[in-house]
Amino acid sequence: MSATLDTAMVLSAGLGRRMAAATDVPPKPLVAVAGKALIDHVLDRLAQAGVARAVVNLHHKADLIAAHLEGRRAPAIVISDERSLLLDTGGGVKRALPRLGPDAFLINNVDSLWIEGVGGNLARLAAAWDDARMDCLLMLAPASSSRGYEGRGDFALASDGRVQRRRAEQEMLPFAFTGVSVAHPRLFAASPGGAFSLNLVWDRAIAAGRAYGLRMEGVWMHVGTPAALAEAERALNAAARD
Repeated sequence: MSATLDTAMVLSAGLGRRMAAATDVPPKPLVAVAGKALIDHVLDRLAQAGVARAVVNLHHKADLIAAHLEGRRAPAIVISDERSLLLDTGGGVKRALPRLGPDAFLINNVDSLWIEGVGGNLARLAAAWDDARMDCLLMLAPASSSRGYEGRGDFALASDGRVQRRRAEQEMLPFAFTGVSVAHPRLFAASPGGAFSLNLVWDRAIAAGRAYGLRMEGVWMHVGTPAALAEAERALNAAARD
């Protein structure tokens, strides 16, 4: 059962410390990659996928980001203000729930970019969403071919599409989380107040058998460091030439 995902949460309140000198002046969401700010890469892709409203959370250098977003018309921008307290990923989404509405919505980290493969990945997520079975659906990329990713993998996929965590500390897992997912507001039921990670509510959904994953098509890039920024810029420029 597919969903019409016309609302998204863009997580852009982080401090961006690993970007070092790249963010000395602009906050991380405004760092340019291939001539366009990270946040505009994200919002343009959401608009192309039919997302009408994007809730953007702000904390670090919030005024600069808010001023940048004033000129956007698609998607329509709604600000979720976290200037007084940085709420982490889960707390940030929970704060924004009244603005996101009662139905399933997209979540997109501001530092997550990709080069599409066959078909659009956001459309594939919407088509794969099953409201009856799922509380969250995570977009996953092969860890071995992801750019700017340095982990040992975040998830495995069971044969039925459910996500699985690492069983042993040193275990290598095949998939990296891309920073993009679909969530239903019920995922946050009985979650704590204040700051908490999305991992908290994902782990509850995994235990309940309601956390699923979808392998993306294409090349995913995590733009979290100056080196990853340079690599993403090379990849995007090369793709534009092809």
